[in-house]
Amino acid sequence: MKANTEDDKWAGPKAAITDFKDLEVWKVARELRSAVYLLCRRLPDLEKYGLATQLRRAATSVTANIAEGYGRYSYQENAQFCRQARGSVYEVRDHISTCEDQHYLTADESAQLDKLAHRVIQLVNGYIRSTLALRDRAA
Repeated sequence: MKANTEDDKWAGPKAAITDFKDLEVWKVARELRSAVYLLCRRLPDLEKYGLATQLRRAATSVTANIAEGYGRYSYQENAQFCRQARGSVYEVRDHISTCEDQHYLTADESAQLDKLAHRVIQLVNGYIRSTLALRDRAA
């Protein structure tokens, strides 16, 4: 039996992870994806096939890579797909800055989306660390 740590008492009961949809990282990435899709609906027609498409593809790539990594056989493959997801979050952040620069978003709206993107990055980093720790314990 594992000894309780200081972090354990604050974590509360942990639900079993039986599907990628149970992962907190996927849930928050889904929030980001939804926010990006809402933003894309507001973009002018001239961005329909440019910026809007790139934003949607990058945001969708985040959740898709987390899901695909979860379904892979090895811890290392899962971590690699999560690294790709993390890269896509950075791409979303860059596109958000473009939206702000072109005045499609206010500075406050941009900051809110960027804050959500940072949260996804933190969760992806934690999930990668956790996945690689499981790999190391299994070895």
